[in-house]
Amino acid sequence: MEMNSKQEVEAPKDEITRQTSNLRFRWEWAEASIWTDKMLTALENGVKGNKWFSLIDKVHRPHTLSMAWEKVRANKGAAGIDRVTVERFASKKDTYLKELEEALKDGTYIPKAVKRVYIPKGQGKMRPLGIPSVSDRIAQQAVKLVIEPIFEKEFLDNSYGFRPGRKAKDALREVDRLIAEGYTFALDADLQSYFDTIPHHQLMSKIKAHISDGRLLTLIEQWLRQEIIEECKSWIPDQGSPQGAVLSPLLANLYLHGLDIVITQAGGKIVRYADDFVILNKNQEAAEDMLKIVQEWVTNHGLTLHPEKTHIGNCLIEGQGFEFLGYRFENKKRWIRKKSIMKLRDKVRMLTPRTCGQSITKVIKTLNPVLRGWYEYFKHANKWGLGTFDSFVRRRLRAILRKQKKRPGMGWVLKDHMTWPNKFFANLGLFVMEDHRRLEVARQSR
Repeated sequence: MEMNSKQEVEAPKDEITRQTSNLRFRWEWAEASIWTDKMLTALENGVKGNKWFSLIDKVHRPHTLSMAWEKVRANKGAAGIDRVTVERFASKKDTYLKELEEALKDGTYIPKAVKRVYIPKGQGKMRPLGIPSVSDRIAQQAVKLVIEPIFEKEFLDNSYGFRPGRKAKDALREVDRLIAEGYTFALDADLQSYFDTIPHHQLMSKIKAHISDGRLLTLIEQWLRQEIIEECKSWIPDQGSPQGAVLSPLLANLYLHGLDIVITQAGGKIVRYADDFVILNKNQEAAEDMLKIVQEWVTNHGLTLHPEKTHIGNCLIEGQGFEFLGYRFENKKRWIRKKSIMKLRDKVRMLTPRTCGQSITKVIKTLNPVLRGWYEYFKHANKWGLGTFDSFVRRRLRAILRKQKKRPGMGWVLKDHMTWPNKFFANLGLFVMEDHRRLEVARQSR
């Protein structure tokens, strides 16, 4: 009888321990020094009014800022408008972090202007990128550590981009699964200049629906309205969240969360990676209904669908497929889209100029991570063309070797293949996609 009484007393404690352990496991990515077991329990059970107060003190804690700095340092990145590099910040990090802590704590923090640069987008187009200063990136990262779990609790499973524990491959697998279940009519939609056109007032309304800490909200508003400097001109944006800012992906996901809800409630199967999404349906009529819903939601939220990149088609039929995350889904297969192929070729060309002046071993060492990363992402495509990429890479390397021997030519002729056969490059450690494909197939067949 005593044993039973003891068990009755201890059982609830054991259950609480088990629940806490499960809770911590589910939120293992959340920083434990910020998101304590008590806070996670509140997150799971819901807080009063579904709003969180008094968060700014967690942002400017020395430990939070230190963790934020480590993440910014790991991501590297260029210097901002103040020309302070990650390396320079590291040399005086204690001083800089203390200054940032005091500014955030006493409310005197003012973000520096964002440096606007452009990076290649493909097909001769350029993508605008905003580069905040290192200190501003640390402040944004600290805020992200504090607020991300609040919004992650709300997000749906169909969203994959820039979320903890979720990757592009997960989104691609979900697309494969839905197509296999008969959801073959795809609404392939594209939001025009999404990051640059998010309306600030509507975005802030979505943030305020969950956060009521005035000082933290002011911080986010300051970042949204940071001055942008591009060469000799500058301006204060009244919309958008610059790509390159630490907080932008989270805010972008939050803004499109409403679209996920609307489509899901209407019965559509949406798979979204940041602003890139596809809605899969079982028939043409359902897909057309989804298009109307998307158009209405987009218009009401100050966004625009790209007229030339939004279409409906049955992906089982050749010519009606859709592109998503670097692949093209068409005719019951996953193909590598042409833009992805050209992007790799352009990257290889950039790394293998005939006049590079480097040893072929060093060139191969630089190439290998690019080739390996590309292969790992696209190896699940229809088994076609990998040998073509290998041949292209070897031809570029032969052209370098010809130049080093003061011989004209681009590495096409048979004599070059005989002088530097495929085995020559394999012995130097060149990553060969076709070889790795064969090895993986052989392992799977055992």
